Amino acid sequence: MGDVTTSSPISHVSDTARWVALYRAMESERPDALFRDPYARRLAGELGEEIVRALPNGRTWAWPMIVRTAVMDELILHAVTHDEVDAVVNLAAGLDARPYRLPLPPALHWIEADFPDVIAYKEAQLGSERPVCALERVGVDLSDAAQRCAFLSNVRARHAGLVITEGLLIYLTAEIVAAIADDLHANRAFHYWLMDLGGRRLLKMLARTWGNALARGNAPFRFAPAEGTGFFAPHGWREAEYRSIWDESIRLDRSVRFARFWQLVGRLAPRAKREEWRRTSGVVLLERG
Repeated sequence: MGDVTTSSPISHVSDTARWVALYRAMESERPDALFRDPYARRLAGELGEEIVRALPNGRTWAWPMIVRTAVMDELILHAVTHDEVDAVVNLAAGLDARPYRLPLPPALHWIEADFPDVIAYKEAQLGSERPVCALERVGVDLSDAAQRCAFLSNVRARHAGLVITEGLLIYLTAEIVAAIADDLHANRAFHYWLMDLGGRRLLKMLARTWGNALARGNAPFRFAPAEGTGFFAPHGWREAEYRSIWDESIRLDRSVRFARFWQLVGRLAPRAKREEWRRTSGVVLLERG
């Protein structure tokens, strides 16, 4: 394996799915796991292991993505059991295995969209497994406006549709994110949009730790709107729920050492500063405006 200062095992943004799958495998193998993903290590493969070994503090910084997964699990299950969501569209689904591992209603229609090679790899790895709900996979380049619009225009929901963009937006430009927001709003089947969203502070932190390695791997971090969820308001979406990754990491006991001490210290800061810190990184549920 080459020196991470000169090379990276990541060669395309889709490789980051292997990286995150390895984190899910690490969590699943704990005796007190927040979730169980029995497919994660298989899907991550050797490349997933290599990426985590190569990235600076690759294992140390697993906790935010593990927390993100657990919180999104909770919000997805709430949406399908309490908000009449009967169709889920996972954009840039990567190697997510929720249609196999979550207790979803059998009648739920779950659609995964990602690059064709990612879809082909996933089908090869999970072809013998049976999902718990109706599952459809579509190979599409979501950065291509024509392909994206054609795909999204065909999605239908009897009651309400939920879109998931987990680990996607941070790699896109603001212009592409805005276009996706408009495209989603144009289809009235979509009532909810679940995403992870970081602020400028997070972008600076990530740039110091993983920025160079990911940029060399053609997967630079880009999107962290200064206005937070307000970015989506002109495109027809408003914030319904915000879960701070920091707060959730303490609730779920998956944070850094001395996290509760720093939480107490943080209470001494002005309210505006506390809210800024809280908004550094979070899981957000948007609803149609």
